[in-house]
Amino acid sequence: MKKIKENITGAVTVLLLIINTVFWASFLFPIAVLKIIPIKIWRKVINKSLDTIACCWIYCNNAGLKITRTINWDVTGVENLSKKSWYIVIANHQSWTDIVVLQKILTGKIPFLKFFLKKELIWVPVLGLAWWALDFPFMRRYSQSFLLKYPHLKGKDIEVTKKACQKFKYIPVSIMNFVEGTRFTAEKHSKQESPYKNLLKPKSGGIGFVFSTMGNMITSILDVTIVYPQGRMSFWDFLCGRVTLIKVHVEEIPVTDEFVGDYVDDPVFKNKFQQWLNDLWYGKDIRIDMMKGKSLPLSVKSYAEDGAMIIN
Repeated sequence: MKKIKENITGAVTVLLLIINTVFWASFLFPIAVLKIIPIKIWRKVINKSLDTIACCWIYCNNAGLKITRTINWDVTGVENLSKKSWYIVIANHQSWTDIVVLQKILTGKIPFLKFFLKKELIWVPVLGLAWWALDFPFMRRYSQSFLLKYPHLKGKDIEVTKKACQKFKYIPVSIMNFVEGTRFTAEKHSKQESPYKNLLKPKSGGIGFVFSTMGNMITSILDVTIVYPQGRMSFWDFLCGRVTLIKVHVEEIPVTDEFVGDYVDDPVFKNKFQQWLNDLWYGKDIRIDMMKGKSLPLSVKSYAEDGAMIIN
């Protein structure tokens, strides 16, 4: 009986999300058409209007979720954020629920979140066009084997990323990237032979390209750690109300000169940037255990106490 009620809750939630999405899309698309007028100030006004509509969509989504379920939120680190700053947001990734969590805790506190998306997602009904209208960066990544067959396309994915980021120079924006590149599963973790207990290996390419394009404008990096103490559940479990506790920690990392460089053509900078991200991920791995209430090995405690890593 309980499972039937939960599934009904999930179905009602999906229906509310669809209705809300279609409702706000009916405002979004007509305004997006006005961006064809090639005047910089005009497009800036239009883009701000589109972001406002998108924020309203998220606020209503959050309200619908609040009506259909009870979630205890344990959130830290969001007190001093600003809607007037440029952010890169990175987070660990476990399910589609992570996106809802990020929108819930950050909307209204920082500029509207924009995600790197696979180019194929532009064909998702309604949402694909909405993401395009909101200038979400669509990326096409080519494998080494593909580039061997079509060498003339080498560097094309980088050009597309840079072109997308150019649009973010005129109004504050938050660029979100799941640096693991995919959702965490035990199978992927084992296949990767990841050195982290709770995480997959991070990839620095996405945010490295952003820094290469607009590094001087980025104010801070927001390192978000998301933990589901009840264990990893699917997005459907979340929609059905089975997720009742979510812990989130946000750490703001100021962007200094060491973050700004040519990620594409400077191998020294690229290696330093990847090493910084690896170290950050090691600290995140330990933080996740702490947020789960697990005791740390003495070697890890001593590492933290020596000042090699600071955990707030």
